[in-house]
Amino acid sequence: MSVWGKLGGFGIGFLIGGPIGALIGAVIGHVLVDREGAPFGPTPKDVVFTTGLVALAAKMAKADGVVMRSEREAFRRIVEVDEADRERVEALFDLASRTSDGYQAYARQMRDLLSDEPGLLEDVLDGLFLIAAADGAVHEREFAFLGDVAAIFGFDAARFERVAARHVARKDDPYVVVGATREMDDAALKSHYRRLVAEIHPDRAVARGLPPEAIAIATRRLAAVNEAWDRIERERGM
Repeated sequence: MSVWGKLGGFGIGFLIGGPIGALIGAVIGHVLVDREGAPFGPTPKDVVFTTGLVALAAKMAKADGVVMRSEREAFRRIVEVDEADRERVEALFDLASRTSDGYQAYARQMRDLLSDEPGLLEDVLDGLFLIAAADGAVHEREFAFLGDVAAIFGFDAARFERVAARHVARKDDPYVVVGATREMDDAALKSHYRRLVAEIHPDRAVARGLPPEAIAIATRRLAAVNEAWDRIERERGM
């Protein structure tokens, strides 16, 4: 069952609560409450990931004052939904994008609910960068928004720079993209690259049962890492 199907079926009892839950409740017509000891257990990660990504994407699109058509189109490419669910997802995006205020609460809730799997938070940040860059550039207010979200997620400056380098041309250092340094020798670089690919490969997202959005983001991230690695190989004559 899709994430949206889970949310639509109140009897299934998937619960989320908090600011994201309030946003969803306004769209689907009932409030979902996440609490310790809830009879149906904790919120599934795919629900947290996808609904949080939609909420933050909408807030970011509003960060520079106007939600651009290109941003909506990028959002639709990343957040893939069945036609039957599209109206509900668009309503969620529209409601969240009425103002850029309040995104910090969404980011904090995602950080808390996904604290045991920080890689998913990096996936969210990657997805937000993809949407921000849809019109050809990440604008100053969007970049500040992304930096603030990353800080709330608990990312240090180096990790944020690594994510940004996959999307922002002015930071396009292939060593930053792969999280390596120019001081590493060829053998160390190759070993680092192999570990990184194994860690971020989309097949891992598939194996963990993550939603299509996470798999699409992982696929794009792997492509950016492989492109950076090709540049490093050519530069070193490897």
